[in-house]
Amino acid sequence: MTDLDLAPPSTRVRVPKEDLLAFTAAVFTANGVPSGRARAAATALCHGDLTGAASHGLANLTRIYLPLLSSGRSRPDAEPRVLTDLGATVLLDAQGALGLWLAGEAMDLAAERAARHGIGMVSVRGATHFGCAGPHALRAVERGMIGVVAANCGHQRIARPPGGRVPMLGTNPLSVAAPAGDHPPFLLDMSTTTAPTGKVRAAARAGEPIPAGWLADDTGAPVTDPARFDTGEAHLTWLGGTGSAEYKGFGLGLMVEVLAALVPGAGVGPSPAALAADRAPDDDIGLLLLAIAPGALREPGGFQRDAGSLFGSILGCPPLRPGDSVSYPGCPEAQHAAEAAELGVPLDHDVYAELRSVADRFGLRLPEEC
Repeated sequence: MTDLDLAPPSTRVRVPKEDLLAFTAAVFTANGVPSGRARAAATALCHGDLTGAASHGLANLTRIYLPLLSSGRSRPDAEPRVLTDLGATVLLDAQGALGLWLAGEAMDLAAERAARHGIGMVSVRGATHFGCAGPHALRAVERGMIGVVAANCGHQRIARPPGGRVPMLGTNPLSVAAPAGDHPPFLLDMSTTTAPTGKVRAAARAGEPIPAGWLADDTGAPVTDPARFDTGEAHLTWLGGTGSAEYKGFGLGLMVEVLAALVPGAGVGPSPAALAADRAPDDDIGLLLLAIAPGALREPGGFQRDAGSLFGSILGCPPLRPGDSVSYPGCPEAQHAAEAAELGVPLDHDVYAELRSVADRFGLRLPEEC
């Protein structure tokens, strides 16, 4: 189930891909982001709408990114500073840069080092929200490498430890992307909670119930009214749901906190201040960006050949029932992106109306419907 499943086709419009990217970049430029980085930010943000993860796409332009810039929590002219450079590993202070472009540049740096050393890691502190993790991981795939991205949520605290009463962690997303030969790249892009906040809030805006298991109340009972999340009457569950399996999702969330926050020295959720149980903003986010270059270790072409065989075999698995098909993470997203490029990027009518207001506010021309 993607975010777009929450809205029937009749409630959406389609907009030409290139027009939408250019418009979104112009919005960032109007807010002081340099043009090249504005285009990178637009590409990362629109990735959600292109691939079907609309909850992490342009719906967040007015909810997250413009407020970040206007409030000063993100600096449009920020220049990341190298704190430590050991060759294969680099520590960056993002200095409040917009995560949408910063994460991509950091992955490019990691891939550059991986080309020399076989592996490259860039650890970042002082970052801000970066949208979907997937497009940043895919930048390594463009160079024939494997990309790994993890991000904690800074000081944000919205998810409770199993058995705990006080929120301690954020959704702590992670992504792994890999070449798949002639097939669509493998792309795992997930939160460590059962669902990210964006999906919950998208359902609330649409007035739609959510599946049982996304949220629970203080007794552990499932909550299907997404509006109860922001009123504090329900909290996110971990992957695996309630019961003993929730420790798997919680463990993954803590793993991300260790790799993405403790390593660079970014803001963490679990702290003495967390005992106050307030919902703190996601400032001082930590990132892990890892590029692995199998081609630097193996015989020429060996990795690509084997990757094609691996994912081709998955696609060739006999289906359980007639009419079914077997896929892997990355295939549905690639299909959705190809359709969006051909027919136009689908946007909810409410999001399109928000973009119209943004266009009027900054004196820009809103892309016309296809």
